[in-house]
Order: sequence, then C-alpha cells, then structure tokens
Amino acid sequence: MKLLNIGFGNLVCVDRVVAIVTPDSAPIKRIVQEGKDRGMCIDATYGRRTRSVLITDTDHVILSALQSDTLRRRASSEAASDELDLEEELNGEEDAQ
Repeated sequence: MKLLNIGFGNLVCVDRVVAIVTPDSAPIKRIVQEGKDRGMCIDATYGRRTRSVLITDTDHVILSALQSDTLRRRASSEAASDELDLEEELNGEEDAQ
C-alpha cells in the first residue's frame, strides 16, 4: 500500500485514487457538493483554497490545497520509485543465483 501526501501531513492510499482533478469546472463542483451532502467529502485544505479534488473508488471526494500537477508528480514519482525497487529486487535475486 503506497500513500500519497496531499498536504499538511494528510495521506491518501494511491491505489484507491481514481482521479485527481482541478475544482474549476461545474461538473466537479457538483461532485464536491454531492459528496458534502452525502457525508463522503473529506476536506484536507485546512481552510485554504481548494486546488485539487481527489475522487476515490469508494466514492469519497477529497479536497486538497495542493495543485493537481503537484499531486500527479508525487503519485508518479511513487510509482517510479516502486518500479526501481522492484527492478533492484529482481536484479538482486538474479545475481544471487
């Protein structure tokens, strides 16, 4: 399980995130409002402006004060480091044989 830092020490499981979007469009604003109405919205902005919205496979809507590009880079760097770790593990096993 890999965790993504979404700001202010808050972490989200990367495997559960379906989309990271900007909150500017009307459909996303609607999704956020519906999430609040259903009690499925997690506000991790600490009172700051919402700059990205994470949508999970459990229909939770998570608000973050970080830019969506920043979160994308963090998520992809996690994936890249996982691939490097896996390659190192595999190479280490081949060398041992």
